[in-house]
Amino acid sequence: MANTAGGEWALAPVKKAGRGTGSRFVEGTLAGIARTIQDAVFYEELAQRPGLLQNLDPRVRLVGLLALILAVSLAQHIPTLIVFYLVALALALLSRIPAGFFVKRVWLFMPFFTGVVALPVIFNFVTPGRPVVRLLDLGSPWSFAFLSLPREIALTEQGLKTALTLILRVGDSVSLAVLLVTTSRWAHLLKALRVFRVPQVFVLILAMTYRYVFVLLQITSAMLLARKSRTMGHLRGADHRRGLGASGGTLLAKSYHLSDEIYSAMLSRGFAGEARVMDDFRVSGRDWLWLLAVACLSGFIIVLERL
Repeated sequence: MANTAGGEWALAPVKKAGRGTGSRFVEGTLAGIARTIQDAVFYEELAQRPGLLQNLDPRVRLVGLLALILAVSLAQHIPTLIVFYLVALALALLSRIPAGFFVKRVWLFMPFFTGVVALPVIFNFVTPGRPVVRLLDLGSPWSFAFLSLPREIALTEQGLKTALTLILRVGDSVSLAVLLVTTSRWAHLLKALRVFRVPQVFVLILAMTYRYVFVLLQITSAMLLARKSRTMGHLRGADHRRGLGASGGTLLAKSYHLSDEIYSAMLSRGFAGEARVMDDFRVSGRDWLWLLAVACLSGFIIVLERL
């Protein structure tokens, strides 16, 4: 860690030095751990900014965003989904979330995973309809086992609309979920879940997982730094694989014993399975205005779409 000019502490970047496979693996893993911790710190900083959603009661924020996600799941038309995304983007800006960070967080990787599911839908042998782009002429229909292909392979208008609708629906839902995570402190979110009678065991698993992930990252970082400081030259081939196997076994053993120690430490500090925070949840006038706005927006868009 290094002290910046503004007096804030930040993680120092991990420099890459070495061309061996072992060096690249160790340094790449350390860099990934540093990025993960930086993201967690940045999320916590976003949740404490004086923005629109941050100033709402956590329970009201949770209900409102879940209601918007439900409305998105009921939407069937592309213009409606575009409107929902514009609403999510406006909420992000009003909550002082950087637009570039918000857009990249959703659309950088999500289209690849959703696109794999949506890709077959655009072809006429999956979704029949009016051809838009003709790709291949087979000369005659062709079938093999469960797959039947028409004489001409083409992209259909109905298939493209279906795929775009799926991508936009997933993008809207993920955007609203990112808003919930980035504008809510983790302890507040867990307490809000318990207020709405989410099973205690589910909240306990979430709390333990979130806490243990960072402990595990710290252990992994310390082990890799220790290994790097005791390694002369570059490990290759069988030596590198043996080192990875030994490190993985040691990490597994440490994590097994440390999980009991962490839970015992939490119990000794008064943890009884409930999320407890110092702040009191109080519903104010702006919370009721938020719920009213969400209800009106969702109801208006859904009714308008049905008409």
